[in-house]
Amino acid sequence: MEELAYIPSPSRGVIHLGPIPLRGYAFCIIIGVFVAVWLGNKRWIARGGRAGTVADIAVWAVPFGLVGGRLYHVITDYELYFSAGRDWVDAFKVWQGGLGIWGAIALGAVGAWIGCRRRGIPLPAYADAIAPGIAFAQAIGRWGNWFNQELYGRETHLPWALHITSSEGGRVPGYYHPTFLYESLWCIGVGFLVIWADRRFKLGHGRAFALYVAAYCVGRGWIEYMRVDDAHHILGLRLNDWTAMIVFLLAVLYMVVSAKKRPGREAVVEPGVPDGEADGTGEAGEAAESAEAKEAEPSGDDAEAGDEAEADADDDADDEVKAEAKDEAGSGTKKS
Repeated sequence: MEELAYIPSPSRGVIHLGPIPLRGYAFCIIIGVFVAVWLGNKRWIARGGRAGTVADIAVWAVPFGLVGGRLYHVITDYELYFSAGRDWVDAFKVWQGGLGIWGAIALGAVGAWIGCRRRGIPLPAYADAIAPGIAFAQAIGRWGNWFNQELYGRETHLPWALHITSSEGGRVPGYYHPTFLYESLWCIGVGFLVIWADRRFKLGHGRAFALYVAAYCVGRGWIEYMRVDDAHHILGLRLNDWTAMIVFLLAVLYMVVSAKKRPGREAVVEPGVPDGEADGTGEAGEAAESAEAKEAEPSGDDAEAGDEAEADADDDADDEVKAEAKDEAGSGTKKS
């Protein structure tokens, strides 16, 4: 392999600003959250919700999601923290990597449900609005694995191979499939797929979110199959492969049943929002209509001029009537 034909790994994943460590993994997670909230807010407003609602609910969803993601990782890879020679305190070191998306989505949904319930908002509508943003957030977050030189695939000599240089944690320096990049690109595609399908088919009642889950599981299945990091196997398949297949089937089943029971999209997603507040037909629209009405009304000078013209026309009409009456009277005198 030529030296230029590979993806280099960063020499380190943390930069110290004095005593403060700035970690690439954490930055990727934070940037992803901001992108998800920003896009979710735009989609929520377009559906008739208030600006800021997505961020308010994210205050509940994000911490729950981080805890859920870490719990899933620790439970499914418990031997990394609780086996002989391991330090269980490492289970709390999230910055070293290890967030399971399945746990993050599951427990994050619990946090979102709490936030939605406090506002009287249906959780499926919120999930539909935030779905593509979550996919883009995952795409950004996967680059945290690049900073940590982790979750790569089998050895390869393709031009886009990932060059692993670290030998820590059982790593073997070499050139491997950049599965973090494959999943990042796949998540970007999933995000755009959900946006397109939502516009094309007017998905509602959680079906846009279910589409995101199903599409992500398809990609995660083949990407997971390429990975070489230690994992539990069941019937020859990695645990996450089985999880992806089960979750995929549940998501498809939900879309089918939901489309039959509750077709279409929610008419109201957030109670108490004035009509047109999100689409410009509320107070702003009323102001525009008032301005148009005022422009259509004649001004004071024009009204006075019109009144004077009408008065002159009436006087002319009276003069014509009087003239005709005199003519008739003179004609009567001559005939008699």
